[in-house]
Amino acid sequence: MEEKQDIYPLIPAQYYPAFIFVKAGTGDEIIEKKVAAYQFSYPLIVKPVIGMQGKAVKKIMNAGELKHYTSICTVDFLVQQLSPYQNEVGIFYYRYPGCKKGTVSGIVAKEPMKVTGDGESTLYQLICEQPRYILQMKALQQMHGAGLQVVLKKGEEMILAAYGNHARGSKFIDWTHKADETFIKHIDAVCQLINGFYYGRLDVMYNDWDDLRNGKNFHIIELNGAGSDPTHMYDPKHSILFAWKEIIKHWRILFRISKLNHAKGYSYMSFKDGQKMFRNNNLLIKQLDAIAEKL
Repeated sequence: MEEKQDIYPLIPAQYYPAFIFVKAGTGDEIIEKKVAAYQFSYPLIVKPVIGMQGKAVKKIMNAGELKHYTSICTVDFLVQQLSPYQNEVGIFYYRYPGCKKGTVSGIVAKEPMKVTGDGESTLYQLICEQPRYILQMKALQQMHGAGLQVVLKKGEEMILAAYGNHARGSKFIDWTHKADETFIKHIDAVCQLINGFYYGRLDVMYNDWDDLRNGKNFHIIELNGAGSDPTHMYDPKHSILFAWKEIIKHWRILFRISKLNHAKGYSYMSFKDGQKMFRNNNLLIKQLDAIAEKL
């Protein structure tokens, strides 16, 4: 239940796209003035300050779409510049308190839903040819509307959803084998700049793998903490047994980090606070689902 406007400032500014925090109920004119003052240009990304699974996240193409989002969003949200980078990976990182070096325990490449035109079929027909995409049809209808009847030119590619999210139909591919010494060294260097970050997943946008491997030219678009999944386990090639092993492995790491931090004086969450957090989480899911239905 971490709030994004509190998380981003922990990251050095050069590593994430600039954003504006907006309280629910803020007037359209005020938001537009902030967008102009920050010299943001469309398209933009809007997302709840506490989010999950890409719920109620939207790519905004113009002021009219931003106004609509503002009118239906019942939670605080961020207006954020769209990262110029095209590819996305999730990087699972951990470091034990007191240790000088951390490591990377998982990398997942995110392959978004996309189709290639044949000059004859509508976008809807192309989607129906992909069984995995059909499961996202309701969301795609909301996103594209009448655009589903457009016929793409032969060879024209179109990405159907602008978010590298499993719940939005993206395919996850295990790239953990790419975590070589150079990659780990540069990711560790960045993570050590984030005060108090010992465990979690960085969702990263980049263009060139060698640049990312050498710690250059990328954006951290999400920083997820103790609630993170080791999402490389969702690669279709992996078995349920592999997934269970990865979950248990990472829970053990998290347990050890928690014990070490507790020994330094950090308190554990109480059972009562944990119950409250889960109740609030369930309420938030309902709110986000209601917003998403109106997008």
